[in-house]
Amino acid sequence: MTAHAAFVIHSRPYRETSQLVEVFTREQGRQSLIAKGSRRPRSMLKGLLQPFVPLDVTFAGKGELKTLHRAEATAPAIHLTGTALYSGLYLNELIFYLLETHTPFDEVFDAYRQTLTSLANGGGIEPCLRHFEFYMLNILGYGVDFTVDAHSGLAIDPDAWYQYQPESGFIQLAKPEPGAYPGEHLYALAELELTRTDVLVSAKRFSRQALAPYLGGRVLRSRALFIKGKRGSRSE
Repeated sequence: MTAHAAFVIHSRPYRETSQLVEVFTREQGRQSLIAKGSRRPRSMLKGLLQPFVPLDVTFAGKGELKTLHRAEATAPAIHLTGTALYSGLYLNELIFYLLETHTPFDEVFDAYRQTLTSLANGGGIEPCLRHFEFYMLNILGYGVDFTVDAHSGLAIDPDAWYQYQPESGFIQLAKPEPGAYPGEHLYALAELELTRTDVLVSAKRFSRQALAPYLGGRVLRSRALFIKGKRGSRSE
């Protein structure tokens, strides 16, 4: 059996001693696996099938749900805490909901691993997430041209204001409106120049709007956990 580089993106108990595990592999994309006996006290898999642990896994089966035969850590777990942890869980949800199963996305796998590493090393949370979101939108064919008016075909005017139309692009407005994008911000987004706070705000708003149709209206658990964590810290 061929070993595949992988990360666990989700798991849940299955029957008395097993788990259903969603893994994101470099060579075979997302896979749903049964990890038989992994919840037994003496299982060699116990403690391995956690998010952010770089793994080599082998599995087999003919259906949608395959059987995990082996998992081995290839490096220490990527250590995420606080906001970085919630951000890593958010990345896992994007992988789970946006990528179809059994389709290789080796470049996405590499970008995912690099983003986790950047988060663990103290990289700016917002720039890290925006870079990954923009990358995902482009790799899946959902990206837009930030430099061209989707209605007129003319170049974006840096001094004008624009409205984002999902799955289309940016349309010039006659005057500023709530939620509008300054043209100068769109040129910054095109180059992923995310050093300015106001541009980061525009980047986050665009990501939320652009990803929403493909997330199917789901309330992401990572966001709910982050909000709950912030409320808890305020009450302490």
